[in-house]
Amino acid sequence: MSRHVLIIEDNEQNRYLATFLLEAHGHRVTCAPDGPSGIALAQGLAPDLILLDIQLPGMDGYAVARALREIPALRETPIVAVTSYAMVGDREKSLQAGCNGYIEKPINPETFVVEIQRFTPSPPNPITP
Repeated sequence: MSRHVLIIEDNEQNRYLATFLLEAHGHRVTCAPDGPSGIALAQGLAPDLILLDIQLPGMDGYAVARALREIPALRETPIVAVTSYAMVGDREKSLQAGCNGYIEKPINPETFVVEIQRFTPSPPNPITP
């Protein structure tokens, strides 16, 4: 099933790779290069999933996650931190800020889409007579 994914990532190459992989699996993708534009897009788009870099210029990903969680329409939207922060405690810090999951960079192109799909709700099964 196609999902609408918002990627908030300042690195153009990272945005390109994630977009390529997601679109190849039928997802619609919108990108934002920084936190404030990502928050604005999220409010207008109501994406099914938000992929969030933590190391963003100006407003870091932790602040972005907290801001997104303050928006009633986005409180239940899955947010996955996709970050090069891989020290002890970084995963917990992301989860405390409001992220539902954490994926370390560099991403593995062979497993990335499967990893993020576990954070999106499954569509309801149609009842067949």
